[in-house]
Amino acid sequence: MENRPYKHRDISWLYFNQRVLQEAEDPNTPPLERLKFLAIFSSNLDEFFKVRISQLRQLKSVDKELRKKLMTKANKTLKFILKTVANQQEQFGRIISKTLSELEGHGIYIKRNTNLSQQQQQFVQNYFDTEVKQYCSVIDIVAPQDVKDSRLYLIVVFNEHDFDTITIPSKSCGRFIELPGEDHQYIYLDDILRANIQKLFPNKTVKDSFSIKMSRDAQLYLEDDYTNTELVEKIYQSLGKRKSGQPTRLLYDINMPDYLIQQLKQALDLSDVDMMAGGRYHNTSDFFAFPTPEGKEDLLYKALPALQHPSLSQTTDIFGEIKKKDQLVHFPYQEFSSVENFISAAATDPSVTSIKLSLYRIAKTSQLTDSILKALENKKEVVVFVEAQARFDEENNIKWGRIFKEKGANVIFSVPNIKVHSKIALVERFENEILTRYAYIGTGNFNAKTAKLYCDHGLFTAHKKITSDLAQVFDVLERKLIIPKLKHLLVSPFTTRSTFLELIQNEILFAQAGKPAKITAKMNSLEDSKMISALYRASEAGVEVTLLVRGFCCLINRRENLSKNEVPIKITSIIDRYLEHGRIYLFENGGKKKMFIGSADWMTRNLDRRIEVLTPILDSDVFQELEDILAIQLSDNVKARILDAEDSNTRVVPKEGEPTIRSQYAIYDYLRKKLNEDN
Repeated sequence: MENRPYKHRDISWLYFNQRVLQEAEDPNTPPLERLKFLAIFSSNLDEFFKVRISQLRQLKSVDKELRKKLMTKANKTLKFILKTVANQQEQFGRIISKTLSELEGHGIYIKRNTNLSQQQQQFVQNYFDTEVKQYCSVIDIVAPQDVKDSRLYLIVVFNEHDFDTITIPSKSCGRFIELPGEDHQYIYLDDILRANIQKLFPNKTVKDSFSIKMSRDAQLYLEDDYTNTELVEKIYQSLGKRKSGQPTRLLYDINMPDYLIQQLKQALDLSDVDMMAGGRYHNTSDFFAFPTPEGKEDLLYKALPALQHPSLSQTTDIFGEIKKKDQLVHFPYQEFSSVENFISAAATDPSVTSIKLSLYRIAKTSQLTDSILKALENKKEVVVFVEAQARFDEENNIKWGRIFKEKGANVIFSVPNIKVHSKIALVERFENEILTRYAYIGTGNFNAKTAKLYCDHGLFTAHKKITSDLAQVFDVLERKLIIPKLKHLLVSPFTTRSTFLELIQNEILFAQAGKPAKITAKMNSLEDSKMISALYRASEAGVEVTLLVRGFCCLINRRENLSKNEVPIKITSIIDRYLEHGRIYLFENGGKKKMFIGSADWMTRNLDRRIEVLTPILDSDVFQELEDILAIQLSDNVKARILDAEDSNTRVVPKEGEPTIRSQYAIYDYLRKKLNEDN
């Protein structure tokens, strides 16, 4: 790293999650949407402890000299992280209390078991007897693995030396139960148990109860020397280990007495660093499913119905439209049906001979999977690459891979040591006895559900140079080719890193020659040290570097002690109603601009350890549209935050006389206007 400043990725990630918490605290965010941001914060933090904290713990056990070579101070970093998380948890508690109080002003209540009306008390007793009791189980904590990952438990106290543990069956019963009465009143399932807990222990007197939740190591730690089939089977069999992996955090009720905390630590073989005080309730991610009462839709974001695509939504000949010119789609602003219709048309078109696509996260049921099965019924050649190592989606992906294989598809599962993260599809069609290829290259998954939440871009093209390169990528996935000879696509781990470094170096040379030089890049995360070093060199040479990074960012934008020609790097991040997920890379290139979109962030794993695909934008209309959208996002002064050296997450605010621009809404308006113009 040439002794340049570099943020620790896990610490930077915490300040990304802080931005999520800011949205939950923002009074301009509708109250029911604030609950969802609290759920996102909680869900993010759970995964952080299951994956990142686990890795830091393992680094602590590495030989000290080796740790120095790794340039990590696991102990110090871990302490800082835990302190920061504790502060965020306190803020989280204040925000949730304030939000629930505001909801009460709108006639929505979450009641405790201690303040129920007589009618509600009777309802809670009957509900427990008929709906809940059958799912409750008492467990004895005799070994650490008895407490499973992410499950909710109540510790039931009889006296200082006697306690039991019961499961809170939220998956079976739901977390929020509507109560009878005026307004809209709900109760946590936890409190229904508390109100009836004595029924489970008729021979003991219950003194109190406290909730706990364990987070465990989510890594599967598979061996490296497995064949394709063996790897998939090994992953499938290993999924259960997540329930009993190494503990990374025990979240407990802050009101739990010290003697009980000590007994739990001993029973679960935990240390002080594993213990984290929380509120009365855990698994706040369940607020994703909090009901919207009838008549309270104004407490949500105003609906933005997905727009039709100007060309693809109107045509009965999707291949003809793509062959005529490249087509660009944007989710969730536009309907995902354009992707579904592309595969559906290929499945039934008699001229189509083969369909190839890579699936990273497969929906449990979807039109896309139905179309793949229909293509197999119609005797098309179907090649599906299924990523069996997509964290937390392994089981569903493997299930669908097996279904496709049983129906006759050529299903290729994960390659050991490398993930396939690309979002690509290739359709081969004979037109007048000439093979014609049609490609889709996107930044997001083939998943209609996430396409309503994630901001992504996708390119449909019949450009021969691009489709020829993409055919080679599938040859690599099918083990027909080891190293592709690519001329246009950037494909990791083969050409992505070297091409991006070359493009950055070109901008440096243009700047040194006194010509305009500019790099504009949007991505989810920036972590790779070589890419960051190259950006530092570009900044010092006078290249204008503007970055839009949603998540963690290990580059530090200096503002002081700049060299003579150095231009400060600008970094902002946007957190809003949708999750920013697209990757766009734009280079001035001496006036002959180059742009790429695709699946890869500037992270080491995306550049070196995954199959990623990025496409150049060759169509001038598509290029202009993406450039316009990028410009809108860079002008955001409502939901953008400045990523500075102090991790302050300061909001970008409009200058005097400047109009407010909330980019996600502005992009929607931009695309709606284009749709109206085309119609």
